[in-house]
Amino acid sequence: MIEPIAGVRMELRHIRPKIWRRVDVPLSATLVDLHEIIQAAMPWDEMHLWEFMIRRESYGIPIKDDPFGWGFEVIDAAGVRLKDLTDRGIKRFSYTYDFGDDWVHDLSVGVVRTGKANIDYPALVGGARRCPPEDVGGVWAYSQFLEKIGDPSHKDHAEMAEWYDEVYDESFDPEDMDEEYIRNGLAYIARKRR
Repeated sequence: MIEPIAGVRMELRHIRPKIWRRVDVPLSATLVDLHEIIQAAMPWDEMHLWEFMIRRESYGIPIKDDPFGWGFEVIDAAGVRLKDLTDRGIKRFSYTYDFGDDWVHDLSVGVVRTGKANIDYPALVGGARRCPPEDVGGVWAYSQFLEKIGDPSHKDHAEMAEWYDEVYDESFDPEDMDEEYIRNGLAYIARKRR
């Protein structure tokens, strides 16, 4: 199916070297769809709450009756498409995943163009480095995790390596973004869209 698309670059804030992805996304995608695309592209395990912040407004899954008394409105992400944002000239916004670990992704939307007939979208264009593991504890804890996992002589190396292997059934390589796994996740989303 030929449709308008835009390259969306997503980069985790406050992490060096950068962890980033670029995905060609259909303009018809809602923000809920974009959430699923980010989950597949980084990849995250979709275990936590999330929100988009666009021009100081929160978009996500609305909370009925504000049971916690937070006092702020969450706009329904299912009712907003990427095209709505590009039509309003919005090219940059953020996405936060896991309000405990607080993984903030800076998103930038590239040029809108016509997609190719032989490609199912969303489609991975590029990226670098593996995403932090779920529940590692945020940016500071992730840097500690990298130090421990990367140094076999570190006193906590074995414990950290065992924890990661138990959860993910593999060893952690921060340089390998696991492109095949990401492509498969995005292909699944593309098949659902057909």
